[in-house]
Amino acid sequence: MKIIACGSVPTIIAPDRYFTGRVLQTPIIEKEAPARLRATLVSFEPGARTYWDTHPLGQTLYVTAGAGLTQSWGESVRIIRAGDVVSFAPGEKHWHGAGAKTAMAHIAMQEALNGVHADWLEAVTPEQYGG
Repeated sequence: MKIIACGSVPTIIAPDRYFTGRVLQTPIIEKEAPARLRATLVSFEPGARTYWDTHPLGQTLYVTAGAGLTQSWGESVRIIRAGDVVSFAPGEKHWHGAGAKTAMAHIAMQEALNGVHADWLEAVTPEQYGG
């Protein structure tokens, strides 16, 4: 058994090469091989969002607070709220983040394939975001 004490893992400001706006990330777990799981608490301030991205083995989000937006490539923007679970298929191009006037937090869970958890793409434009 391993217990990771609350407060023992620092929260970081997410890098602006993957996010628009202020986003905080608090790691929950990153399992060592042969396990592949990574889980992170991600908190978005109003208007903040990820860039377009994909995950080689898919991604699951559990929205813990607030309301936000998400979109898969070629589909309409969807509203997500606390308690919702969002599942992206392997390789599905998508983004997610807060609403224009609402903060949102979620736990992001994904597995690595050959050490890769995510492939980051271009920024979501203001027109795509719509807020």
